[in-house]
Amino acid sequence: MTNIAIVYHSGYGHTARQAQAVKAGIERVAIMRGLLLTTEEAQSRWDDLAAAEAIIFGAPTYVAGPSASFKAFQEASSHAVMAKGYRWKNKIAAGFTNSGAQAGDKLATLMQIALFAAQHGMHWINLDLPPANNSSFGSKAELNRLGFWLGAAAQSNVDEGSEIAPPEADLATARHLGQRVAEATLQFVRGRR
Repeated sequence: MTNIAIVYHSGYGHTARQAQAVKAGIERVAIMRGLLLTTEEAQSRWDDLAAAEAIIFGAPTYVAGPSASFKAFQEASSHAVMAKGYRWKNKIAAGFTNSGAQAGDKLATLMQIALFAAQHGMHWINLDLPPANNSSFGSKAELNRLGFWLGAAAQSNVDEGSEIAPPEADLATARHLGQRVAEATLQFVRGRR
């Protein structure tokens, strides 16, 4: 089995549902296993993250950026990972985020997560889906209905709990991201061997 870690923070449960969908997408690929870790759990499992072939990062977008809990994880990684010789160098990385608004400055969060991965010497995998729901023939049920390229984005109505939101199209987009990262990781691992 090849492990791909999913490190995420979820304030209200919506981003946790997205993380679970990413894990399901990873596990569509033979011999790949997803390891779900909250940002709090991850800070006591640096060795598990070092052993993973890829890490997919997820955070809700609050006030035009990742949540404070995700930022605390990022800052903790500086000492635990970078100070010990770039332990994540050449790992595969990707990201996802969720907010209440359809745009909601999610791109700013994805950019911050991508830069964080770059600072660790990781290789970023994008979503590789065209934007959807952008024509009179489009549908809000399509993958990438919000039109992001850098990572998977979801929108959860602020008056709906995590048992309802985010909608299925956004969860399917997260599964797509998980599967894409798993396939790229498999290629990368085989090539290295």
